[in-house]
Amino acid sequence: MDLKNITILSLYSELKERRISCREVAQVFLEHVRKVDPKVRAFLYVNEEWVLKQAEEADRRWREGRAGALEGIPISIKDNILIKGHPTTCASRILANYIAPYDATVIERLKREGAIFLGKTNMDEFAMGSSTENSAFHPTYNPWDLERVPGGSSGGSAVAVSTRMGLGSLGSDTGGSIRQPASFCGVVGMKPTYGLVSRFGLVAFASSLDQIGPFALDVEDTALLLNIIAGFDPRDSTSADIEVPNYLTFIRENVQQKFVIGLPREYFSGDLDPEVTKILEEVIKALSEKHTIKEINLPHTKYSIATYYIVAPAEASSNLARYDGIKYGFRADAKGLIDLYKKSRSLGFGKEVKRRIMLGTYALSAGYYDAYYLKASKVRTLIKEDFERAFKEVDLILAPTTPTPPFKIGEKTKDPLQMYLSDIFTIPVNLAGLPAISIPVGLTAERLPVGAQIIGPAFRDELVLTLAYQIEKTLCLKLTPPIL
Repeated sequence: MDLKNITILSLYSELKERRISCREVAQVFLEHVRKVDPKVRAFLYVNEEWVLKQAEEADRRWREGRAGALEGIPISIKDNILIKGHPTTCASRILANYIAPYDATVIERLKREGAIFLGKTNMDEFAMGSSTENSAFHPTYNPWDLERVPGGSSGGSAVAVSTRMGLGSLGSDTGGSIRQPASFCGVVGMKPTYGLVSRFGLVAFASSLDQIGPFALDVEDTALLLNIIAGFDPRDSTSADIEVPNYLTFIRENVQQKFVIGLPREYFSGDLDPEVTKILEEVIKALSEKHTIKEINLPHTKYSIATYYIVAPAEASSNLARYDGIKYGFRADAKGLIDLYKKSRSLGFGKEVKRRIMLGTYALSAGYYDAYYLKASKVRTLIKEDFERAFKEVDLILAPTTPTPPFKIGEKTKDPLQMYLSDIFTIPVNLAGLPAISIPVGLTAERLPVGAQIIGPAFRDELVLTLAYQIEKTLCLKLTPPIL
């Protein structure tokens, strides 16, 4: 099996024609994980016996004519999404021994279509980070350069797909945690519209920002995965009860559609790396031959980092209050209740998580709520209104995914602000609840991946995927990391 060129759809065709069995596929991928993962450390949990059992059940469904849309396809899952009976640690010591008691909605839907779960992927602890260096267990390494970060917080998922340790993955995106690692690892990563994909069974970081989304090797596979996980869920109070199109069919039928594409001045500033600028200029030039390109303004972009780092930590402070050493998870030896709380949280949480809890608790505290959280909520509305005005002029927005190519491990860990700024182009999308995708568009002189970000109006995820599909077909990039 040629893992360098295989996709979900091509492997599905092989399985459908009975040219290979699901068990054989599982064995190939497990062997590949054993060979590659020690170098990149994308996984926190792989259970080979479970994988082979899933494969045997998939073979039986093929024989019985009951195959689903992902029957026998190996994928991975970020370790903050629950799979019943298996660990969910959020890469934190406080949940080191936690076994999920139920399936997340997205897992139920993937199981229904026959996906095989290879394992749970590494991440920044509780999804708080941009480099997967904040995992309590070990960092993950970029397969394009093992001295560089894969991005975060869904770094393990991006690396697993980039190195073909599975053909797709689910991650979560609170401020860029799917799109940024997708850009750094040379794969496709999509953050759907807030409310399109159920968050039931996703361990909460910031509930008004979190969104589950897919990673894949190409746009068609991404559309297929979104087909399966999107849709209303009554168990999630923020889930939108809307009709969901067939994304894969839509992009194929609209591959010739012309768009008015907006280029936000604020995203193409002097802070952008020259090589990223050059690659994006080439993409824009290619697009201009077919589409209308228009400069737009998103004037409140400059406030997005400050706004995010009040809203997200405030919500994290509330959500993470449940980890007290009593209900579940890590419990420290202590003398009395207050001492138990203090020691369990102090020893169980890492430095970045504690930093954000303290920031959020301060922003919500008496006398400071109006000055910080309330004001940030108002600015968040202004950022959302910027996008609404822009989408009256343009169909879609094209921008960089990240201001730089992947940076070196340890380069930004001593300066949290510099780390936070690596998400400057992705955070506004989460604050506004919009759909966005990162697709690979080129390599730097050092052969490091660069991604372009496409942003769309709320619940027009199919338009975002369509332009991504057109760019992919125009560029014809086949990115294979050196580790393969």
